[in-house]
Amino acid sequence: MTKTTNTESQSKQQPSVLENLRPLLVDVAVPLGSYYFFKGAFGMGTFAALAWSSVVPAVRTLWSVVKERRVNGLAALILVVNVVGLALSFVSGDPRLMLAKDGAVSSTIGIGILVSVALGRPMMTAGLKPFLLKGDAAREAAWERLASGTAARSAEFLRKERVFSVIWGLVLVTECVARVVGAYTIPVATMVWLSSLLLVVAISLGMVLCARAAAEPMACLITDEVKRQEAAQEQAQEQELAVAA
Repeated sequence: MTKTTNTESQSKQQPSVLENLRPLLVDVAVPLGSYYFFKGAFGMGTFAALAWSSVVPAVRTLWSVVKERRVNGLAALILVVNVVGLALSFVSGDPRLMLAKDGAVSSTIGIGILVSVALGRPMMTAGLKPFLLKGDAAREAAWERLASGTAARSAEFLRKERVFSVIWGLVLVTECVARVVGAYTIPVATMVWLSSLLLVVAISLGMVLCARAAAEPMACLITDEVKRQEAAQEQAQEQELAVAA
């Protein structure tokens, strides 16, 4: 009876996938989506589209500083990327420079991710967590125990969490370097299409490396922690029944 009640209680408290993804959607998807929307639907220039798409991350960053006494990492990073884009939008004339400056977004994000790891708050965790938890309350609890250092394999879990962000940071910075080098060594006509290909390859490589080196091991650690906790609860219930008998 107790086990059934606990299951029902967890089911009621279990957050939906949308609720888990909400911070990522608000901090990343909305600003990026609004940028392309302003350019496509309203025909705005790059400067105006970047300026208007900066409103949400700017408000989110200011709100987190004033209300929560902390910096919203994702919102702040997107805001920085937009500011860099605004500054670089004034750069024109040299076609090679125009191609090279496109790598500024990748490098800014990559450096921001690496800095977040150095500060002990890996930024890419916000995007990884919802996919590993799948809106499951038991996995959420297991994540919290592993992340807080109270679980047996917390050290391994935290190391994998850092590795996930480090890989993404290095991949994006490397993509930026490759784009800048290509812009000044490869014919402009070739670099125009190769620039987009480099970004696709970088993202694909990052996904594969992160899955094997961090995401999959972290998922296994979470599953093992859930099973360990369930086994401990069952053992405790059996002891209670034995005492009651």
